[in-house]
Amino acid sequence: MIEVIPEDVIQKFESEFKHFPPDLKSFLTEVGLAKEFSEGEEMMRTGQYFKHTMLVVDGKVKLYREDEDGNEFLLYYLGPGSACALSMICATRAEQSQVKAVAVEDVTALAIPIQYMDQLMTNHKSWYYFVLETYRSRFEELLTVVDQVAFRSMDEKLLFYLRRQFKAYQSDTIQTTHQQIAYDLNSSREVISRLLKKMEQKGFVALHRNAIERKNLDQDQFPW
Repeated sequence: MIEVIPEDVIQKFESEFKHFPPDLKSFLTEVGLAKEFSEGEEMMRTGQYFKHTMLVVDGKVKLYREDEDGNEFLLYYLGPGSACALSMICATRAEQSQVKAVAVEDVTALAIPIQYMDQLMTNHKSWYYFVLETYRSRFEELLTVVDQVAFRSMDEKLLFYLRRQFKAYQSDTIQTTHQQIAYDLNSSREVISRLLKKMEQKGFVALHRNAIERKNLDQDQFPW
């Protein structure tokens, strides 16, 4: 965790949030704090009060929804140039987080204290529109997730999940385990392993030790 914003973080922030006008970027770097999180570190836990809005400058974050038994379901990812819509909305009302956030890579973020939220919304129209657009895009993404959870079979959920993973990491190979996928989809490792093996047999993916390689995931459904 860093208390003073280094110059390289400021440059990265200005690059990733280049759509912000100069006065807004200047204000955010003046009142914000640079924070660093290691891969696997919990950035926000369910029930924790928001103290900051996090603008992701570098790295990738996973957001989960937890039930009363501690089971988790993957909601969406945040990457450089993005922010958590819930933190921007709930921070202004001093509400508790309803999600869990974990760094899946080393993450650098600019943390904006909640006491500046009203000022930002009032004095900076570009921030106001950024909040609205962030909330809209996350809502649409969550609707897609709900559709998959409510109306799809597990093989279709797995296909949807893998497409999101490859897109989020912008790579044809992702480092993960069958157990991690099972956690994310609220399933069992045995079910996920069986479905992945079928996918490999059909030429959709290639399975490696703690990694999955993309082959052909363009089909809308499995021919099983």
